Amino acid sequence: MAKAALITGITGQDGYHLAEFLHGKGYEVYGIIRGQHNPKRARVEQEQPFVKLLEADITDTSSLIRAIETARPDEFYNLAAISHVGYSFKVPQLVADVTGKGVLNALEAIRLTGGEKTIRFYQASTSEMFGGLDYNRPGKGYDETALFHPRSPYGVAKLYGHWITKNYRESYGMHASCGILFNHEGERRGLEFVTRKISNAVARIHLGKQDHIELGNLDAKRDWGYAGDYVVGMWLMLQQDQPDDYVLATGETHTIGEFLDLAFKEVGINDWKPYVKQNPAFMRPAEVDILLGNPAKAEAKLGWRRKVDFPGMVKLMVQHDIGLESATSLD
Repeated sequence: MAKAALITGITGQDGYHLAEFLHGKGYEVYGIIRGQHNPKRARVEQEQPFVKLLEADITDTSSLIRAIETARPDEFYNLAAISHVGYSFKVPQLVADVTGKGVLNALEAIRLTGGEKTIRFYQASTSEMFGGLDYNRPGKGYDETALFHPRSPYGVAKLYGHWITKNYRESYGMHASCGILFNHEGERRGLEFVTRKISNAVARIHLGKQDHIELGNLDAKRDWGYAGDYVVGMWLMLQQDQPDDYVLATGETHTIGEFLDLAFKEVGINDWKPYVKQNPAFMRPAEVDILLGNPAKAEAKLGWRRKVDFPGMVKLMVQHDIGLESATSLD
C-alpha cells in the first residue's frame, strides 16, 4: 500500500519540490492550502494534479485535525511559514503566530488524533536560528551543536518551532525531526527573495524589459544550495529508525556580489555594477553577515549529498527566468 504524506506550505518553493519528489516515490500526496480563493491553488492544480488539496490553516488546530483525519498520513512535513526575513520585522506578531505557534498547532493536531506513534513529523528549521553567534570555528561552519542567537523575528519564531518539536519528541515519543536548512534556492523561489529577484531582473535586463535592479547589502555571505537537493534530505530524515536533527548545507559561502557576477555573465554581461543600485530600504535592522553550515552529520548518517553546485544553481535560475519572461512577451 502506498504511503501518504501531508505537506503544509505546499504552494511554496520547498512544497513544490517535495511534492514532486514524493510523487516520484509513489506517495499519495496531500497538501494543505489556506483560504477558499487562494490565488496559488490554480498553479498547483495545473502543474501538480496529483496533489490532493485540503483547506486548512496552520493557525487553526481544528482544521489541521480534520486534514489529518482525511489524509491519514504516514509522514507530515511542516513547511508552512512566513519565511521572508526582512518582512518579519514588519509583521513580527503574525510571524510568531504562523511560523512559531503554527508548529505547536501541527504537533498538537497529530497528538490529538492519536498519531504521535504512527505519524513521522518533519519540522523545517533554519540557519537563521544561529544568527552569527558562536562563529568561532573558521572553515567548519555551524553544525547541530552550535549556539543559537536569532537576529530577526523570523529566526526567533523558527527557534520556538525547533524547540517545541524537540519537546514533543522527548515528551510523547514522537518521531519528530528538525532539518536545520541553510539557504536553498531555485527556479521556484518567490520573487521577493534576493536570489530570485536577481535572476529575474537579469533575465528582464537581457530582454530589454528593465534597466537596473535595486538591492540592499551586497556583502552578506550565505551558504547557498539548490532546493531540489534539500527536499531529498527532508525525506531521508523521516526514513531513519530514530528521529534527530540535521544540518543541510553545502559547506561553502558566497556573497550576493558573487551571485551577481555569475548571473550577469550568464547573459554575456561581465560588469554588473552599472545595472545595480543599492537602496537603504532593503537593509535589515539587524544583519547576519555570514552563515556557513557543516553538513557532516547528514552526509554520514543520511548519506545525503547536494548535487547542484553554486554556479549550476545560478545558471538554472537565470535560464528559467529568461524562458519565463520570453514566454510572457509572446502572450
